[in-house]
Amino acid sequence: MFHRAFALIVLAACVFTGCSNSPTSAKAAVKAEKDRKPAPDFSLKDANGKTVKLSDYRGKVVLLNFWATWCGPCKIEIPWFIDFEQQYKDRDFAILGISLDDDGWESVKPYIEQRKINYRIMVGNDELSQQYGGVDSLPTTFVIDREGRIASIHIGLVSKSEYQDEIVHLLEAPRRGTNRTAARGILAFVRAE
Repeated sequence: MFHRAFALIVLAACVFTGCSNSPTSAKAAVKAEKDRKPAPDFSLKDANGKTVKLSDYRGKVVLLNFWATWCGPCKIEIPWFIDFEQQYKDRDFAILGISLDDDGWESVKPYIEQRKINYRIMVGNDELSQQYGGVDSLPTTFVIDREGRIASIHIGLVSKSEYQDEIVHLLEAPRRGTNRTAARGILAFVRAE
């Protein structure tokens, strides 16, 4: 009886932390602006054969998710990401999914259709994984600010509300230069008086 209960606990821990033996879920808050590093740019083809470059998303908040079709926690997150894409798409927000499935599009294309994924999916490689610090646990998700900097990193499964809080925080943050431009306008108006 004890062994069965222990096995269930271990199984539950694996499902809720990620699909590898790497460190468990890293609870991450949005980093201070001064601590954010630029997200490495990439150029990959999506399921329709169109080129996707991260740099083309500058000015948007981006949730960049490394995942695989066989990953249990990834299957939990995908419906959340579908909801986020629908909810925030008109607020300069985008989700980019990068599959690390070994057989590439053979598994990924049917999975996209089956799950009705509404955000762009690409198939990644070891080189891209290394550029992002050696992604060796799935899911691994980077939340990227409007300036293309990594605002938070999540290794393993975190809650939907944690993602949502970070997305909203970054969407509501003042755009770079907006406050300075407004201040210059006010100063010019005051001086003109």
